[in-house]
Amino acid sequence: MAADDQEKTEEPTSKKIEDARKEGNVPKSQDASSFVTLVVAVVVVFLMFPYLEDRVRNLYMYYYEFIGKEITKTVVMTMSIASLRELGLMILPIAVAVAFAGVLAALMQYGFLFTTKSITPDLKKIDPIKGLKNLLSLKKLIEGLKTILKVSAVFGLAFYFLMEFTTELPESVFLGLFGQLIWLRDKMVILAAVMLALFLILSFIDLMFVRYNYFKELRMSKQEIKDEHKQMEGDPQVKSRIRRVQMEMSQKRMMQNIPDADVVITNPTHYAVAIRYDQSKDKAPVVIAKGVDFLALRIKEIALNHKIQIVENPPLARELYKQCDVSQAIPEKLYKAVAEVLAFVYQTNKRRS
Repeated sequence: MAADDQEKTEEPTSKKIEDARKEGNVPKSQDASSFVTLVVAVVVVFLMFPYLEDRVRNLYMYYYEFIGKEITKTVVMTMSIASLRELGLMILPIAVAVAFAGVLAALMQYGFLFTTKSITPDLKKIDPIKGLKNLLSLKKLIEGLKTILKVSAVFGLAFYFLMEFTTELPESVFLGLFGQLIWLRDKMVILAAVMLALFLILSFIDLMFVRYNYFKELRMSKQEIKDEHKQMEGDPQVKSRIRRVQMEMSQKRMMQNIPDADVVITNPTHYAVAIRYDQSKDKAPVVIAKGVDFLALRIKEIALNHKIQIVENPPLARELYKQCDVSQAIPEKLYKAVAEVLAFVYQTNKRRS
């Protein structure tokens, strides 16, 4: 059965999530981003009230200077430039804060991400048939229902509080101008707080819903997980070939070191271990080559060609083969046995010379 035909019941692996992230596919809730942006915008506007008040007052005083003067094209141009400058000074800090809030909302949801995959031109994206299918898909239907429910909730709650505020209008009429402004400010603060609380709840629900759908769409079948694992681990045949090549290279280097050996200790037919002991650089005798069966015969053959003594000591040969790796010093418990062999070799070489 093909992987696509299997039921995708397994949670996505970390590699699957990382691959989707590299393509720009991340769980992003627009409601959560809008909420963070709205909160930052409201806070900045409240903090900037004194600053905005000064800019509006300056603009009013600027307009006041033109009372009684002739309005010419030059005057209109001058007033327009001054007005745009003042509006820019009022709007720019809010715009910068909102832009920063948008970046912050993205970082809070899925961290830093830079990819050009999502903006790479793709002719498949402009396929009208596929676009019509997406337009009439279940996902679009759910998104439409979500939008209707959110708008209904916002307008319903706002309408409820506005109706409650209207019951206080008869009393507020008898207040002074300053008192009426305070009453209006208080009601605006209450309405803003209620709306922010509602947006917080809606954004949290949307965030959970988006993340659930995201991981659901990335679910994998058991065969896909096996294929991914095989891909990460590599083809067993390729790995076996790599190990075989590495072993051959290691054996080749080992054979090149045999001429430096002082003695080859054998089983005599199954095991062969080449020992080197150079007091100027070795703290203890070192195994520079070892092998069994055919490899043991090759070690002995090279030793004979280079006139290296071969000593038969089956127990010692087996112990050295089992306990020592190539280029490793012999263990302390074998010092005495190896020392006796080396002493015998040195005495034999001395008599020969």
